[in-house]
Amino acid sequence: MLYIGIDLGTSAVKLLLMDEEGQIQNIVSREYPLSFPKPGWSEQNPADWLEAVVTGIRELTADCDKTRIAAIGCGGQMHGLVALDGEDRVLRPAILWNDGRTAQEVDYLNKIVGREKISRYTANIAFAGFTAPKLLWMRKNEPELFARIDKVMLPKDYINYCLTGVHCTDVSDASGMLLFDVEHKCWSPEMLELCGLRESQMAKAFESYEAVGTLKPDMARALGLAETTVVCAGAGDNAAAAVGTGTVGDGGCNISLGTSGTIFISSKTFGVDPNNALHSFAHADGGYHLMGCMLSAASCNKWWMEDILKTPDYAGEQAAITPEKLGRNRVFFLPYLMGERSPINDTGARGCLIGMTMDTTRADLLQAVLEGVAFAIRDSFEVARSLGVEIPRSNICGGGSKSGLWRTIMANVLGIPLDIVATEQGPGYGGAMLAMVAAGRFPSVQAAADALVRVAGTVEPEAKLTALYEERYRQFQKIYPACKALFPQLL
Repeated sequence: MLYIGIDLGTSAVKLLLMDEEGQIQNIVSREYPLSFPKPGWSEQNPADWLEAVVTGIRELTADCDKTRIAAIGCGGQMHGLVALDGEDRVLRPAILWNDGRTAQEVDYLNKIVGREKISRYTANIAFAGFTAPKLLWMRKNEPELFARIDKVMLPKDYINYCLTGVHCTDVSDASGMLLFDVEHKCWSPEMLELCGLRESQMAKAFESYEAVGTLKPDMARALGLAETTVVCAGAGDNAAAAVGTGTVGDGGCNISLGTSGTIFISSKTFGVDPNNALHSFAHADGGYHLMGCMLSAASCNKWWMEDILKTPDYAGEQAAITPEKLGRNRVFFLPYLMGERSPINDTGARGCLIGMTMDTTRADLLQAVLEGVAFAIRDSFEVARSLGVEIPRSNICGGGSKSGLWRTIMANVLGIPLDIVATEQGPGYGGAMLAMVAAGRFPSVQAAADALVRVAGTVEPEAKLTALYEERYRQFQKIYPACKALFPQLL
């Protein structure tokens, strides 16, 4: 049989077709627009997602025996607010995970309601990207539209609804809404009341590997697939990517260098960071995980290369960063281009380059960008260590991880080996694995990971370089506190 994995990203959807042995038969990508109506805002039209998924699946399966396609699984961008009316029509453009308009709502939840209460209800505190602050913003600024909300959906859940007609979500994605009691895997009545919502407005929560339904007749016809094709609940992109890299069960770690950057630590049991610098979410394997998330990771490199340098030659630019330069750069970069989540939780934080002199080169600046992202990932890494979590090694995935230079920087900034999995297709591969479990190919997510995920290579840290980066990281740690008071004056 064959399985479709969907990676509903921020800039594009990536679809893959996989066989029972985990071999990828085909890959298709479809881009869609991203809108920034005001500084710090980020929106998309859900209709663009659906069109990209439908046309993409048609192309993906054009040359295969469609009767062999057993199931579909979707990993998708988290936290985005998709509001539907009573006719299941989208009320407004989706407000995305990297949207920063909700600073007042975040302050209300964390400071007026109180971080302790919010954490007790949800195992997390409010961050600008989470869904609950978006709903409070909508209630205040778009009250007529808010009053018409019949269902609150997340991006990949909207796609699953369009495929099956079922208003569904999964526990990993729901964990990032700040409306979900993560420990008990149910909607939080206290948070729903705070946001002016009823439980009937929320989708039914499934485990990620559970089947939510099969294709609706009209959607089956549109895709050219059988109505019996199973659709699983899927997962938030980071949980799906973790599944795809085999980061399941107890003690696994995965670092993702995508548009955003994450460090993901899996566990069989529920746990919460008492300072809430890391997110505590349900995992797609049926367990839980801690996660640190920075809003701008590979997107920092994309911004520097395409918007500032105006060149697509990523490899050519990085070639100028020779080995002897690593750990010796005097220029630093704060990667807070969209504000920041973990661990500082500051929507007003901004990116900056500091330490430049007359002999600073173009390569120095690019190196600073790559190192700044690595240092910011280490900030969350250090929080996990402070909780007594041992991280002896990690997987690494995402578009940024395709750079050998960036992998070397990351391994030495963290001081641990980084494993590269043989098939690195992120949330799409994890989504297909979840679909396999939903369709009965494997009895569990752990069994699927054991059978399908293999390590292709490892980047080992070098003692001398790690020591150099240790000194540079200690300097990096001083920059944000020194600039913090200045950032609000720049808004």
